[in-house]
Order: sequence, then structure tokens, then C-alpha cells
Amino acid sequence: MPITDLKTHFATGGTAVNGWCAIPSTITAEIMGRQGFDLMTVDLQHGLIDYQMALTMVQVLQGLPAPVLVRVPWNEPGIIMKCLDAGFAGLICPMINTAEDARNLVQAARYAPLGGRSFGPTRANMVHGAGYAKAANSSVLVLAMIETREAMQNLDAILAVDGIDGVYVGPSDLGLSLGYEPTLDPTAPEVLDAIATIGARARKAERLAGIHCGSPAMIHRAFGQGFHFASLLTDARLFTTAIAVQLATVRNTSAEVVKGY
Repeated sequence: MPITDLKTHFATGGTAVNGWCAIPSTITAEIMGRQGFDLMTVDLQHGLIDYQMALTMVQVLQGLPAPVLVRVPWNEPGIIMKCLDAGFAGLICPMINTAEDARNLVQAARYAPLGGRSFGPTRANMVHGAGYAKAANSSVLVLAMIETREAMQNLDAILAVDGIDGVYVGPSDLGLSLGYEPTLDPTAPEVLDAIATIGARARKAERLAGIHCGSPAMIHRAFGQGFHFASLLTDARLFTTAIAVQLATVRNTSAEVVKGY
């Protein structure tokens, strides 16, 4: 069944597989959105998508059943407010390393008295109804990315910030920060331990935990560790892998899948 309320879905024990859009195209976004992902995310950070393209992509995706999140480029109030005004159901914010970073995120993403988000939900009112402003603080999902050694050291303080719904693990940057090769499917014990710790501490703090994954096996492992949702690669990576495998089959060679996003 389609998820109509993310927070209720997770609070009642549900999990979700997230589809990740990094290609600036309404066509590929619609293809991804029709594959049966439980929720979708449009990436403005490492994807090639700008705000105007993100707006057109969310218009397409919101015609499909899955809720749509956005990963903003940075912890910057202007783009955070614009994305929420565009009607995204929630956001993922990169590089939240301290409780102060988390408080700044809340300040931009929540209306008063919890935050300082400016009022002007131009499209959000059309999508979510006239009562959007009153409901937004409780309905919009705000997730802080945990992807550095510093963030790990401050994890409990970040989770304790009022207005943060949960955390989202970026394995590549987390591994890089801990001294390992950046990869979406880490094998280094220290990185795996850090990921398990994030999931456990988020659950203990009664916060949500999401993670970006490089394989279906990693998603199964994440759910076993208590993560609420997990992203399966990206549209660009899935597309590249499919081409490489099919072409290798034609040529009777082994597919060389380029590591990366």
C-alpha cells in the first residue's frame, strides 16, 4: 500500500525503500517513480539538478503514490525554505556535524515558534492544502546527514535537538572521514560499526534512521539493524550498471561497473 503519512508509517513499525533521483530529467524521475519505491528523493547536492528542475521533477513525482523528499545542497536557509515551499514532504540536509548545525537546520525548516522559516508556501499550499502552515512543523520530515567523524562524536547531541526527526547516513563520506575508501557499500569493520551505532542510537533516541546503500544486501542489513528506510543506489548508478551489464553480455566480457555515485 502507498505511504500516505511517513511519520505514522515509521512509528508503527514500517520500513521503506527509497528511490534516488540524481539525473536532471522528468522522464527518468517518472520512470523511477513508477517502479514501486516506497518513497522518492530528488538530490540537489551531488546530483546535477538545480532548483527549477527539482520543481518540475517533484510536480511529476507527486502524481505518483510515493512521498517525495529533497536533499538540499547545504545547510543554507534560502534553498531549504524554497524547497519546502515547492511542496516537498521533507528534506535531507548534508554535513550536519554539531548540535549547532542541527539547530540552524531546524531554524530554516520549521515555522515559529520552533524555528524561523519564512511564510510563503506558494506551491505547498496547493499540494498539501490550506492548513499547511499549521501542520507543517509536525508533518514535514527533517533529517540530518551523519557522515563524518565529528558528527559521530556529536551524534547524541544532534539527535537531541528539538525539531530534528532523525538522521540519514552517507556511507561514502563517513568512510572517507574515518580514513577509508569512499563507497556506498562499505566493508571496513570500523565503518560498519559506525553505521550500526547510528541506527541503534537513533532508535534509542526515538528518532528516525535512514541510510544510502550500494546494494540490496546492504539494505537488508540496514533493516536488520533498525534503520527505518534505505536508498537503493541512484538513478544514474542503476542506469550505468544496467548498460554495462547488458553490453558485456553482448560482447561476452565481464562488466566493469565504475565505482561512484
